[in-house]
Amino acid sequence: MAGLTHRQSEILNLARASGRVMVDELARRFEVSAQTIRKDLNDLCDERSLTRIHGGAIVASGVENLAYEARRFVAADEKKAIGAAAAAEIPNGSSLFINIGTTTEEVASALTSHQDLLVITNNLNVALMLYKYPRIEVIVAGGTVRRADGAVIGSTAISLIGQFKVDYAIIGASAIDAEGALLDFDYSEVQAAQAIIANARSVMLVADATKLRRNAPVRISHLSQIHTFVTDETLPESLQTICTAHGVKVIEAAPKLGAELDESAA
Repeated sequence: MAGLTHRQSEILNLARASGRVMVDELARRFEVSAQTIRKDLNDLCDERSLTRIHGGAIVASGVENLAYEARRFVAADEKKAIGAAAAAEIPNGSSLFINIGTTTEEVASALTSHQDLLVITNNLNVALMLYKYPRIEVIVAGGTVRRADGAVIGSTAISLIGQFKVDYAIIGASAIDAEGALLDFDYSEVQAAQAIIANARSVMLVADATKLRRNAPVRISHLSQIHTFVTDETLPESLQTICTAHGVKVIEAAPKLGAELDESAA
């Protein structure tokens, strides 16, 4: 880290604040060429501070999780596309769990035109998003509210989840390793996710491709226990093999063309 230039340090601070940085925006901000910024990002990636994505970079994550508000900006277009594709798989009249996460919140956002849904959630953001729609009934798990992200966690929440058997569970993950393990950072959050998986007839994992390039210490489940996996890129061969062997339906949800074109110059 000692070898970073002042501009590279500023880029790293911007990335930590917002979750991701884009080449074109940085070039304008620092009044340098896109090529110069790409070199800066490559240097920061060599330092394992950032991870490259199309058109920019995101904060590299080892055991340290990214702040919840910052995560909203990471792969935002991809998450929106994943949310829409996942919601399209949910028929009217369904019951479902929606777990904690910025991607699961995009699924909730895409469900607002559905009818006769029962949604049980431990995510206050999801509850606030859906409760106003008269054809969607919302039940919120009780317990301690985590101030950082509006998650409801703890034994009370898990107990309520266990009282239901729903049609669908919508879950996310902080990381997915090459062996198909679904991973997260918070043990108490993982316990709620495991209860959600155990009490659903069909489990839908929603996760963008950046999760395949991260690591996290706590195991949620395994890809073989998932019924549908909605993501934004073609899976690596190892994960494709697992999905094929266990009959996991994989849906690739590409962002809208306009969003892609915004980054194409980078």
